[in-house]
Amino acid sequence: QVQLAESGGGLVQAGGSLRLSCVASGLTFSTYTMGWFRQAPGKEREFVAAIRWSDAIINYADSVKGRFTISKDNAKNTLYLQMNSLKPEDTAAYYCAAGRRLTWQERLSGGYNYWGQGTQVTVSS
Repeated sequence: QVQLAESGGGLVQAGGSLRLSCVASGLTFSTYTMGWFRQAPGKEREFVAAIRWSDAIINYADSVKGRFTISKDNAKNTLYLQMNSLKPEDTAAYYCAAGRRLTWQERLSGGYNYWGQGTQVTVSS
């Protein structure tokens, strides 16, 4: 049974930082492209960042480029998202996703096989 468990969300002031973690179990972590998505109330789920399984190529949404850093530790089956210089518009539920051997269109949610339950990030102004 595959499980993705996010943690690290919370309330932070604008300009602050948070580090999200996602621990994966029940899958061969190194063969999955791992991504972060977010969804704000009343909005569509949107791509944040992804790291490709095959060559570790990383993609970021333009809105977070230069502020967020995605990384993973295959030995710990853990995905991270370091979020710096947070803005109120970053407020959302953040979801970890795993796509088996996903090698293209990592920005599209439809390519991912498994999702976590989400962790809430709230940035106050």
